Amino acid sequence: MIGFKRILKAGFINFKRGGLVSYASVLVMTITLSVITALILLQAVLHFSLDQIKNKVDVTIYFNVNADEDKITALKSYLEKMPEVAEVSYTSSAQALKIFRDRHSADYPTIQALDEIGQNPLGAYLNIKAKEVSQYESIANFLKSDNALVLGSASIIDKVNYYQNKLVIDRLNNIISGAQKLGFLITIILVIISIIITFNTIRLAIFISKEEIGVMRLVGASKMRTRGPFLVEGAVYGCIATFVTFLLFWPITAWLGHNMTPLLGTNMYDYYFSNILQILAIVLLSGITIGILSSLLAIRKYLNI
Repeated sequence: MIGFKRILKAGFINFKRGGLVSYASVLVMTITLSVITALILLQAVLHFSLDQIKNKVDVTIYFNVNADEDKITALKSYLEKMPEVAEVSYTSSAQALKIFRDRHSADYPTIQALDEIGQNPLGAYLNIKAKEVSQYESIANFLKSDNALVLGSASIIDKVNYYQNKLVIDRLNNIISGAQKLGFLITIILVIISIIITFNTIRLAIFISKEEIGVMRLVGASKMRTRGPFLVEGAVYGCIATFVTFLLFWPITAWLGHNMTPLLGTNMYDYYFSNILQILAIVLLSGITIGILSSLLAIRKYLNI
């Protein structure tokens, strides 16, 4: 324990000796950790948006005008028994016309054109909600299968809107994937910059303590006793940068939560503090890992002389 305390004390002394160079390392590492935190928050917003869209996604089966209602009822009963289906709602041709009129009540030319037709041009439709978004494709495939032909539904179906909705989800998934890849690339670049700067800072600390380390090795100090203070110094950079990052995002998320909630779809301030332990653990672990890795790279060459 005495040796451990001495290593810790020496690490903090090395940090103080670095002066402005140490603070420059903390600044660069803070920028890196801020990007990591921002990516965590951005990912939360993107996935929240995706979930919102997924909740609005359904499959609607539009039937031909004057389709046999018995066949529609048979198809509805079969779909309700499918394990993938959570709910099936039926809208008759008359109800579809009423909904259409109510929706376009302010559009006089459309209503006038509808009156001039003299008959209902809209067919009935079924609205299907699946238990999972991934199960919509199997429902759509069923409607093209031989089972649908047996039920006689293939001849009465006008169209199924699944593939239009699938296109929206796939595009949003691509956007999220692209944003994650870009964020990962930026993070890697900043991590490399942080490692280089911290590496040079630790290397400078080694040269400052060169005579002291030489004496320690002559009197038989272990490698851990020699290496430990610099590892502690690297970890200190990570801890301080994490603390600064946490303080920076406190007012940032508060502002976002107060002003940008309608745009983002979620309250960033509430999300930040409800997940603060997870975010803090990720950022702290990242900071300490970068600091210790930089220290190991810097002292490896010296200790191998």
